[in-house]
Amino acid sequence: MFGIGMPELVIILVIALIVIGPQKLPDLAKSLGKGLAEFKKATDDFKQTIEADSRTEEEKEHLAKLAEAKKKAEEEKVREAEELKAKVEGTTVAAEPVPATAAAAEGEKKA
Repeated sequence: MFGIGMPELVIILVIALIVIGPQKLPDLAKSLGKGLAEFKKATDDFKQTIEADSRTEEEKEHLAKLAEAKKKAEEEKVREAEELKAKVEGTTVAAEPVPATAAAAEGEKKA
């Protein structure tokens, strides 16, 4: 964890036992364990908060890209509809004399 091996840990525990005393050492170890557990919990909560914020930002960017793509697709559809409308109107104007001519041709056949 901190580069402390077993011999160093034993030396630290012996020194703590001598300085603190055998009666208070378990209480100190218990308090230290609780403190480390709370610290770990706090760091885990912090990590989760940072990850959630990161995901939120990524989702916002993704939604913005999707909205932009949707807008472009709608603009493309409108443009295509206008082109088709212009084509149909241009064809309708040119197509109107054709049925009249066809009707005239049918009238000549009957006569």
